[in-house]
Amino acid sequence: MSEAAQRIRSTTIVAVRRGGQVAVAGDGQVTFDKTVLKSGARKVRRMYNGRVLAGFAGSVADAQALSDKFESKLEQSGGNLRRAAVEFAKEWRTDRVLRRLEAMMIVADADNLLLLSGDGNVIEPDDGILAIGSGGPFAQAAAKALVNHTPLPAAEVVREALLIAAEICIYTNANVVLESLGEPGGGSAAV
Repeated sequence: MSEAAQRIRSTTIVAVRRGGQVAVAGDGQVTFDKTVLKSGARKVRRMYNGRVLAGFAGSVADAQALSDKFESKLEQSGGNLRRAAVEFAKEWRTDRVLRRLEAMMIVADADNLLLLSGDGNVIEPDDGILAIGSGGPFAQAAAKALVNHTPLPAAEVVREALLIAAEICIYTNANVVLESLGEPGGGSAAV
């Protein structure tokens, strides 16, 4: 198999805003071709003094480069997530080096939940649910059902949605890393 045909596949990230709370969860699996390279990768993190959550899908090196760049935009905007996201998306789309990076991001703070992509998109979901990565469609479908038919808080919705995706998507595992804002009992949890 040619090197171009072998791809690193990884990541399911799901985020939910519900009842004044926001939670972002990611799985831990990184897969190369037909091999699991790592089962405990951390793809969700806090930024800007813990006030912003970010989840990354795509090439690990690309996601790290984008994460660092986005964090610098947050610093420049004084933590204004919307302003940082728009400035970041403009640069990501127009910069010769950045626009070749293959990754997507979900970012959230107490007031916003946004999807950022290299084609300049900054998208806020209508229903407060976003998911990206290999298992994103599975996690998003599960999260929509849980939000529509249960009273579960945001953190429980993303945890359960990710576990459902892990049962379906071969590129997603059940090593859940979850970060939340506004949840009872506080911030960070790993399952």
